Amino acid sequence: MSGPFSELRERLLEAGIAPRYARRYVRELSDHLADLTAEEGREGRSHAEAESMALRRLGSIDDLASALIERREFQSWAVRAPWAIFGLAPIAFLAVAWSVALLILWAGWNIFLPQADSPFATSIGPIYGIENACFQTGRLIYFGAPIFVGWVIGMMAARQRLRAVWPVFGTSLVALIASAAQVHASRTRVADGIGHITMRFSFGSSVQDVSGNLAQAFLVVSLAVLPYAVWRLRRPKPLST
Repeated sequence: MSGPFSELRERLLEAGIAPRYARRYVRELSDHLADLTAEEGREGRSHAEAESMALRRLGSIDDLASALIERREFQSWAVRAPWAIFGLAPIAFLAVAWSVALLILWAGWNIFLPQADSPFATSIGPIYGIENACFQTGRLIYFGAPIFVGWVIGMMAARQRLRAVWPVFGTSLVALIASAAQVHASRTRVADGIGHITMRFSFGSSVQDVSGNLAQAFLVVSLAVLPYAVWRLRRPKPLST
């Protein structure tokens, strides 16, 4: 964002002000600045002189920023309760996405493979068939959800100008859960699951299993934090004073 209040907006975001409030505040100040500039212009000043006088009448960046920063109700929840936004909320979203994926698995299993003991060990039809499309959609949601959640976390952190601690924490938590998740579906071997489908979480009992889980978690984290990392690298460095 360019303009006389771009520095103010950045300072508000870095101080924890929610983006919507920072955007509205800057818009209101811009409208007020336009009115004051027009008023000064009627006194015979040039546009540059009129805008300079109007900015002086509005007050310094420090004063304008303090007026909003000191009010806690304008802070974003990412700053007020980061443990909820980057801890509980991603887990809840992941649970919803996985529920949808398992529902697709269950529906496709009962519609297209009603006689199969498990949908994982059975041919699911032609590659371009509707059966395959159904199962691949569920698989895409299941495996893509942790990465998508990480992207959302990164987007929120970038909008709020947050440091990497909380987004990395949230993404790592989601990645560890995703690497430990195991889905089992069988009419004969899964009797206690919903629709003969159950999900368990385990890192395995051997060093090889744990290493595999950690490698998978690292892959998910790497893909999930990539947009945030690119934003951090491309973000202009603040000028030293």
